[in-house]
Amino acid sequence: MDIFNYSRRHSSVVEIGNTPMGGDNPVRVQSMTTTSTNDTEGSAAQAERIADAGGEYVRLTTQGVKEAENLKNICAVLRADGYTVPLVADVHFNPNVADVAALHAEKVRINPGNYVDPARTFKQLEYTDDEYAAELRKIEERFVPFLRICREHGTAIRIGVNHGSLSDRIMSRYGDTPEGIVESCMEFLRICKRERFDNVVISIKASNTVVMVRSVRLLVSTMERESMNYPLHLGVTEAGEGEDGRIKSAVGIGALLADGIGDTIRVSLSEEPEAEIPVARHLTEYIGRRAGHAFIPGTAYAGFDFIRPERRATKAVAGIGGDNVPTVIVSETNGSTAAANKDLTPDYVYTGSKLPGNTDGTTRYIVDFDVYSAWEKDGKNDFQDRIFPIFPHTAMPFIGMTDAPLKFLTLQFGVPADEYIACLKAHPEVVAVCVSNHDNRLGEQRALIHEMMNAGVTNPVVVCQMYRHTKEEKEDFQLEAAADMGALMFDGLCDGIWLMNDGDIDTNDIAATAFGILQAARLRISKTEYISCPGCGRTLYDLRSTIARIKEATQDMKGLKIGIMGCIVNGPGEMADADYGYVGAGRGKISLYHRKECVAKNIPEEEAVERLLELINSDRK
Repeated sequence: MDIFNYSRRHSSVVEIGNTPMGGDNPVRVQSMTTTSTNDTEGSAAQAERIADAGGEYVRLTTQGVKEAENLKNICAVLRADGYTVPLVADVHFNPNVADVAALHAEKVRINPGNYVDPARTFKQLEYTDDEYAAELRKIEERFVPFLRICREHGTAIRIGVNHGSLSDRIMSRYGDTPEGIVESCMEFLRICKRERFDNVVISIKASNTVVMVRSVRLLVSTMERESMNYPLHLGVTEAGEGEDGRIKSAVGIGALLADGIGDTIRVSLSEEPEAEIPVARHLTEYIGRRAGHAFIPGTAYAGFDFIRPERRATKAVAGIGGDNVPTVIVSETNGSTAAANKDLTPDYVYTGSKLPGNTDGTTRYIVDFDVYSAWEKDGKNDFQDRIFPIFPHTAMPFIGMTDAPLKFLTLQFGVPADEYIACLKAHPEVVAVCVSNHDNRLGEQRALIHEMMNAGVTNPVVVCQMYRHTKEEKEDFQLEAAADMGALMFDGLCDGIWLMNDGDIDTNDIAATAFGILQAARLRISKTEYISCPGCGRTLYDLRSTIARIKEATQDMKGLKIGIMGCIVNGPGEMADADYGYVGAGRGKISLYHRKECVAKNIPEEEAVERLLELINSDRK
């Protein structure tokens, strides 16, 4: 693939009711109801709200035959009300339910991790090659009759792999890896191909964005190798709520959309389902504007592996680059840069054409090179070596005229390479600031950094993104910045992030967004992380009020990951990526996890939050 020039990945067309997916169709957006699927009126009303918000598919949980059969009644209400939105049945654990759902829904989602394989138990099982092959035959024997039902009724399917529900069989051979996730999917796709059943959509989801992006990239490569081009459904599962959930979703989904990967998306927020649609819509429209952009003549570095990228090797300068976490830079424009949370304090503040005003004695500043030169001539009376110059590329000849231990140089792809490469090699104290005003800023910023790698340049690179949003458009700013940074971070090309905004968004909000983006990409941890599902008809307790209570009590526990799951479908699996887990075990009953281990079962809901806090606090003593 061309990593510098945007184009949509070619995929086959899947017919889903009156809304086809893939091919030249636009990237579709969707959501999932949180009502009981046995509640006909409630489910239909929520589906209508999703459709009114712009949702193009509506998914409903079908944990039993009764729920699968009631899809017929929900559909009847929707059609009577004038809604033609296709319905998608979500099936786990029971293939018989999938057979029934295929009679009443336009699409059925099955999970390879629990369709035939038993639920994940985290047991280390050993399979001989013959035993493993026998298990695959078992899958085929059960899966092929389902495909025949779908073919007969014109029903599409989604093979939806979740990182949190890989089977013990897959785990035994591949481990908890992208390779295992992809193989779990490919086992089913190969059957579809043999049966010539093409009405197939695929998804690979994880709450860990690194795992999600790497797995989807690997899946695309694997499918191409096996001559498959099925359309892809994208999502970061259990993303959470509010700003964190939106940023995390945009980092993972945006990284793939920006490379032309993805035919439908679902943003999984622990909120009302219709709230997901505007977020999904903005992401697809924002990335879609790159179509037809001016060509970027980049040359990929031979050592770069798109599927298994590693961090670019750099020599650290004043704590930037090398093995250091990415740095955060903000511009002093609106409001104070003294963050209420010290962990969200930027590492550098750019004050431009003036020296800093009131300082706290510790903040480091960046100023224009001419301001720095004048300050240097005046004897450096203030700031105690906490001020550093930044040079535009046109001022490269002046870089050697100051003795600053750290300097910044602004570069954009297209600047004469011989000049800036010679400069960077001669000045290891310089950090490059990569900017772009191209319609496809990802491609142009990649092209510059690959050009540096091809030349053997090891200076660190801070990626600078520029926007123009008002404070009323803060969510748009956050989504766009997260989407623009996603692929660059997963590629290993980012030693720092500098978000600029020509508007009235508060400086602290800009800094918090930068830290949120880095945390979403697992590059720098600055606060507690919540892995919370969006809820559905399987949810067994009041999810949103529980999330609020847990967050209120744990928000200052920096670096802690807490999973809050409505049910067991992904609960135990996602607990493996969290320090602690809170999982619905039955109506009004909760099980608590410490990583993979269930440490307390069937606790009454009214006691469970306090018991979780007791567990966390006992371990932190």
